[in-house]
Amino acid sequence: MERRSFIKKAAVGAAAGAVAAPALAQSPSHPTITWRLASSFPKSLDTIFGAADILTKRVSELTGGKFTIRSFAAGEIVPGLQVLDAVQAGTVEIGHSASYYYFGKDATFAFDCAVPFGLTSRQHTAWYQEGGGRELTRNFFKGYGIVNFLGGNSGTQMGGWFRKEIKSVEDLKGTKMRVGGFAGKVLERLGLVPQQLAGGDIYPALEKGTIDAAEWVGPYDDEKLGFYKVAPYYYAPGWWEAGASFSFYVNMKEWEKLPKEYQAALECATYEAHIGMQAEYDAKNPAALARLLKNGVKLRTFSKEIMDACYKAAQDVMNEEAAKNAKFKTIYEPWKRFRQDQNMWASVSEAAMVEYMIKAGRK
Repeated sequence: MERRSFIKKAAVGAAAGAVAAPALAQSPSHPTITWRLASSFPKSLDTIFGAADILTKRVSELTGGKFTIRSFAAGEIVPGLQVLDAVQAGTVEIGHSASYYYFGKDATFAFDCAVPFGLTSRQHTAWYQEGGGRELTRNFFKGYGIVNFLGGNSGTQMGGWFRKEIKSVEDLKGTKMRVGGFAGKVLERLGLVPQQLAGGDIYPALEKGTIDAAEWVGPYDDEKLGFYKVAPYYYAPGWWEAGASFSFYVNMKEWEKLPKEYQAALECATYEAHIGMQAEYDAKNPAALARLLKNGVKLRTFSKEIMDACYKAAQDVMNEEAAKNAKFKTIYEPWKRFRQDQNMWASVSEAAMVEYMIKAGRK
């Protein structure tokens, strides 16, 4: 697909809403189309699932109701971790998921979402939009018959809930933690025992002691799931998800059937959903964290010893993957250079400013 700037997309959206909708409604060349969207998330997680609602609402508005998409929560059509398969097979035309869920198929999927010590939300969007990420990931997804689009970002996530304090690498050994994908592979090298559990199974496992720790997203979502009631130690940062980006998957054959105006409307709507999720998390997380602290949650940060050990293990795992997986290496090498440049820039711009403001606010 020809690359467009975000401003041009916004202009297309405005034009569609103000002028083109009646024209589309009257034009016989623009058929009435109905799609189904399968989400990997339950409706109770309104911020993540809400991105699909934004998309469906805006697509309908931008096409004068000619192109409609019905969204279905995890389990209503397919289980949450089978969304990619459903889109690939044509069971649904579009899906909303987190690409690192499919790490088991190919570790390369993680670049579309998050990898350990990876990009922040802003950096990921910049990489996708202007740093070659869109071209690299779309070439990879082409092998699955899918066109991928930005679909939201959680921002930097938390490091999870623990039933006991974790002060050193030694404390990680033998700890059974709900964590998967790259993070699980990295932490396993430090003696932690990763566990794969669906969101709804985490609380009872923590409560019964089947697991000792669990990570999900951040304060707003974690409060809803009630983890603080059974695991009082809340750690930061979630170094495996510096900016977890969610994605919309569109079946390539169905995408190519769409009129160009519908394609433009859909892509414009993905950007609105993407920006909306991040804004909502940023707005809601501070108050949620304050409520958690009032409920007795013990906020902690991982020690430098733990962070350094995890960073080294992460680099080892990624370099080993690159050595044996050509698809992974094709994205990893330019992605790594982009990350380095972004972190250097952040050190003299936003990071420096935020660091000062945090210290100034404590005086």
